Amino acid sequence: MKAAIKILVVDDEPSIVNLVTSYLKAEGYQVYTASDGPAGLKAARTYKPDLVVLDIMLPGLDGLEVLSHLRRESDVYVILLTARTEETDKIVGLSVGADDYVTKPFSPRELTARVKAALRRIQAGEGAGGRLEPVESSTPTIFSFKRVWMDAGARQVRLDGKPVELTATEFNLLAALAENRGRVLTRAQLLEKVWGYDYFGDTRVVDVHLGHVRKKLGLEAPIATVRGVGYRFEDEPL
Repeated sequence: MKAAIKILVVDDEPSIVNLVTSYLKAEGYQVYTASDGPAGLKAARTYKPDLVVLDIMLPGLDGLEVLSHLRRESDVYVILLTARTEETDKIVGLSVGADDYVTKPFSPRELTARVKAALRRIQAGEGAGGRLEPVESSTPTIFSFKRVWMDAGARQVRLDGKPVELTATEFNLLAALAENRGRVLTRAQLLEKVWGYDYFGDTRVVDVHLGHVRKKLGLEAPIATVRGVGYRFEDEPL
């Protein structure tokens, strides 16, 4: 029998926790909860969830601190819960390593839809945190360019022969661009390929995560911004 998917909900508002938990349990997920930052971090380490729903405003440790700790230990998919007016928190949260965010007040159906879509992508990928489309062949897909080398099966990246550590979301964005070398992909197309659903929020999630990729690849990262349109991968094939 297949083990139930584990989801951790960290929020200090009991009404939100109860509502989200009821919706997620109705989908067959095993749900754990925590009401403050330290307890949330402990629960994540203990239960090793497949996905975390994490509020930013938490006692003890705020959500951004919890996220920072998690990212040093895990590549678990994290959806932040943010206040409608706190735009800075959204961008900082994405910068720290959140995969997505939902703005309060939110529809529990919308949150559940995002959770289900994220988990479908995780299950389609290779290994923990994978969110690529399934590879048709049993042989891992290899992308070989003059500077960048990627193994989609092993989820490894090298730049000029040196390994580059990317999060799952960063890897998937780079792979989506590499698969379409020379073509411009719009932010909407990248959202569909990497997040896998009709996105309800803004497209800055793409910009922030690709900003991380560029920083890790260095000043001459082969990713061009096409103003007003999207992004293009420009490394030359071998």
